[in-house]
Amino acid sequence: MPASSPRRPTRRDALAAGLATFGTIAFGRTLRAADTPEGSPFGPFRMGLQSYSLRHFKLEDALAKTKELGLHYWESFPAHIPADPSKAEAMRKTAADHGVKVTGFGVVHFGKDADANRKLFEFGKAMGLSYISCDPDVEAFDNLDKLTEEFGIPVGIHNHGPGHKWAKIDDIMAAIKDHSPKIGCCIDTGHFLRSREDPVRAVEVFDTRIYGVHLKDVKDAKTFSILGEGDLRTADLLKQLAKRKYNYNLALEYEESETMPMDDIRACLKAEKKAAEGL
Repeated sequence: MPASSPRRPTRRDALAAGLATFGTIAFGRTLRAADTPEGSPFGPFRMGLQSYSLRHFKLEDALAKTKELGLHYWESFPAHIPADPSKAEAMRKTAADHGVKVTGFGVVHFGKDADANRKLFEFGKAMGLSYISCDPDVEAFDNLDKLTEEFGIPVGIHNHGPGHKWAKIDDIMAAIKDHSPKIGCCIDTGHFLRSREDPVRAVEVFDTRIYGVHLKDVKDAKTFSILGEGDLRTADLLKQLAKRKYNYNLALEYEESETMPMDDIRACLKAEKKAAEGL
């Protein structure tokens, strides 16, 4: 039989090819493939790092180590990437060159200074952030209502340890309930455990207002541990996040072994994979 004539390309074909090329140029082939969690060993999550885990290392070395771990997402802490809108494009490119996409940033402070608050959102827009994790003053909430709506970037209040104003689930919820739904919680599982709060309950309470997760484990409300060796009900936490189709960073944050964290981080990632089985 004669060979069939080749199909003429359609406008849809051309558009798809153009988008694929753009994705490769903008983020690199490795990152583009990772941008869709389907088939990921970490479950239906954008598994990444809070770059504080690699705080001992300068930016490019920390990015290289992230790529070595097989991760492609960062919530960057400010010592790695300055909150400067004029430098954002260069920082995005540096990260993309290592197959990493910076989708979160923090933890930063929001206070009474509306101009300083706006600058952080301008940086967020230039950086292409999906959310900002923060430690806001109560006086900043009215301003954050406006900025989150104007820029379309939600903020997650980061719960700190015992005694901090944002240590308790109910205190955070009471503070945000009458404000923009783009103001929520960045759930730090370890600090909630230190405050004798249940991180799984935090997922249930904040529900669609979860903007960032710092995944870490703590034993007996005082000792940071490798994931799975503390009191975090990791599998239950992941089930609740998956139920809500959580699609911001699931950012592993490992605070111990500052100068040599890689083996411990690998052990944490292995524990997350096991906990995510079946999701």
